[in-house]
Amino acid sequence: MSIKTQPVLTLEGARTALAAAEARAKEINVPMNIAIVDNACHLIAFARMEGAKVTSISIAIDKAFTAAGHRAPTSIYKENVWPGGPAFSIWNSNGGRFTTIAGGVPIVKDGVVLGAIGCSTGLPSQDEDVATRGVEAVQKTFSTKAKL
Repeated sequence: MSIKTQPVLTLEGARTALAAAEARAKEINVPMNIAIVDNACHLIAFARMEGAKVTSISIAIDKAFTAAGHRAPTSIYKENVWPGGPAFSIWNSNGGRFTTIAGGVPIVKDGVVLGAIGCSTGLPSQDEDVATRGVEAVQKTFSTKAKL
């Protein structure tokens, strides 16, 4: 029997990401829906800031799902998803949950994806900026805590 041990993203780590993302959203004055998932794509934490679009709730969750499950930021697809591109119609996969809109960013430690954060309500570039701030906050804690 073979067993693999890997770090996990805890609720404390998710709260760290959530707080930093929310603070960045306030800085840029764009209320966000912010979702944090673990490496198995299960929701750990979610916040809908006052004024965030109700229709963006599932988009934020799906951005986090995609970033964790595909182990890459959702912004990588760009031209690849247009008609004729190598990833055209990929959004139909995973029950329609796979999203190619920027704003989903994986949380990585030592090359291992621990989870991801997805943000939605602003422009895709704003969503990614806010998500990235959340990821950076968690990564800063890696040197001070063995397990997030």
